[in-house]
Amino acid sequence: MDRFTGVTVVKKANIYFDGKVSSRTIILPDGERKTLGIILPGEYEFGTSEKEIMEVLAGKLTALLPGRLDWAVFNAGESFEIPANATFKVSTDEVSDYCCSYVKE
Repeated sequence: MDRFTGVTVVKKANIYFDGKVSSRTIILPDGERKTLGIILPGEYEFGTSEKEIMEVLAGKLTALLPGRLDWAVFNAGESFEIPANATFKVSTDEVSDYCCSYVKE
């Protein structure tokens, strides 16, 4: 899906790591929440409260996922899942665009 229609957009940005990661929250008509964001070059660690699906829209993310010893590369068009209540790391050498979906279980 390359667009969302009929959504609510939260005006206030989510800004992390001194502005090197930022996103906007959108809420779909069925109540599903997503964020659309940009990650600037660097390495970052995040925590989850819900299961998340990270979709790389442009650029490339390298991720160290929970329980894994090796970093995995995810290119534009690819995605990865992170369980609820976990931490994970991402790094990138280029500006990367992403969509994060929050999954209620």
